[in-house]
Amino acid sequence: MIGQKLLFSGLRTSASRWINRLNEGETFLTHVSFKKVTGIRIQFKIDSKYVLGNFYCINGRGQASFSSCSPKVCIVGSGPAGFYTAHHVIKARQDAEVDIYERLPVPFGLVRFGVAPDHPEVKNVINTFTQTAKHSRCNFYGNINVGKDVSVEELQQAYHAVVLSYGAEDNRKMGIPGEDLAGVYSAKDFVGWYNGLPSCQKLNPDLSCDTAVILGQGNVALDVARILLSPINILKKTDITQPALEALEKSQVRRVLIVGRRGPIQIACTIKELREMAKLPGTRPEMLAADFDGITEALKNVPRPRKRLTELLLKTALEVPNEEEQERRSKASRVWAFQFFRSPVEVLAIKYTGVKSNLKQLEFFHVSASVLTGELEDVPCGLIISSIGYKSTLIDPSVPFDSHKAIVPNINGRVQQVAGLYCSGWLKTGPTGVIATTMNNSFDTAKSLLDDMASGTVDLSASKAGFHSITGLLEKRGVKPVLFSDWEKIDSVETSKGEAIGKPREKILTVQEMLQVVHK
Repeated sequence: MIGQKLLFSGLRTSASRWINRLNEGETFLTHVSFKKVTGIRIQFKIDSKYVLGNFYCINGRGQASFSSCSPKVCIVGSGPAGFYTAHHVIKARQDAEVDIYERLPVPFGLVRFGVAPDHPEVKNVINTFTQTAKHSRCNFYGNINVGKDVSVEELQQAYHAVVLSYGAEDNRKMGIPGEDLAGVYSAKDFVGWYNGLPSCQKLNPDLSCDTAVILGQGNVALDVARILLSPINILKKTDITQPALEALEKSQVRRVLIVGRRGPIQIACTIKELREMAKLPGTRPEMLAADFDGITEALKNVPRPRKRLTELLLKTALEVPNEEEQERRSKASRVWAFQFFRSPVEVLAIKYTGVKSNLKQLEFFHVSASVLTGELEDVPCGLIISSIGYKSTLIDPSVPFDSHKAIVPNINGRVQQVAGLYCSGWLKTGPTGVIATTMNNSFDTAKSLLDDMASGTVDLSASKAGFHSITGLLEKRGVKPVLFSDWEKIDSVETSKGEAIGKPREKILTVQEMLQVVHK
């Protein structure tokens, strides 16, 4: 809270003296501590080119509100949005108690299951989240599936406010024939497979092909391309799962096409990811010069960050590299390329029987793509990964949901038409931005919640039991919550297993095994 002066911290001054001093225009705060098809082809349409305590002070005028109980806040989802929302509420409101509910027995959401294994520096935010989870006024309750084990309405009855922060767990469909063929995967599932998401461990992708096509050109697409092409010795030092590591070690993928329907100026990745791709050991770029016609002239009118990104792309694609880079590329055994102005039309599975003795019977996927002139282009490949975006889903029928935008309708995080219900993260805005974007998004939602508490929009006059009223429901339904101390047992086992083989951790891959560790 912002005020002119911080006069004291504690509860030793009487309420009458507080009010007298407030009436004199002073602002102060109190502080209270509480405790299988082997081949495919995909058909594209090439599109037209895109160029371009109990006391809370509201303000310095001496307005104040009193509540008879500590605010109890429930947050659904323990990814970045959930933890950042919790952190801001706890920090700003010294009497607030926050409970974080999570469907899985383990916390951290996409930081654990979405961030690429070779980006450990991004995962350092887990240290901050751990501090929040271990705060005396914060509790973590894993292994609770909100919407199934307990309803949102039941949570609303138990808490003064509920914040939905469960992210975007589904993937957007391409909407073309053949996208459900074996060998066509969503990036969400593929990333979940190599990152240890329990629901994705039966994916078992066939990597015996030479060419893979990734549809989409954002950071996730580049993560997937990098994992497919990285030297195995690099991946062995990460927390990638052992089954994924073994599959990638046997992989025959030597060429990855990263395909988008728009042009180079509209590429969705960040410059950091592109730089990594350009310098990936053992690989070289191969791009179509025609895709970059007219781009240099168009760059004059684009914002500087976009200009820098496109210039790096142009340099990587078209410029003659220096001797050192030429030597590096000449030794590369794997190839990657961006391809632009192509829209997928259909995925076709066609079986060919080799006529030469050294050829086996294969089934090829072909990606059919429509080109600038309306012609169709067939791209033979053995693996297709759709990375065209995530989307949120509805977990409880009592929650308003915009199925077209795949978000919960809200104004500054306040769920429309439902008092005391809020949302943050991708459920609030859609799947955009990086972790820092989610942080700001979540802080904004927390501010809305805190403002509503201060103004009385969130009624704090009646006490709420919080988790104490939920635990009885869970017992009746046979649900055993996992506490943060239980997660620390899982964490200890994973890091110990990882250390034994030179990795930061070896993730436990099933919910059943996680619970076995907890209850051992």
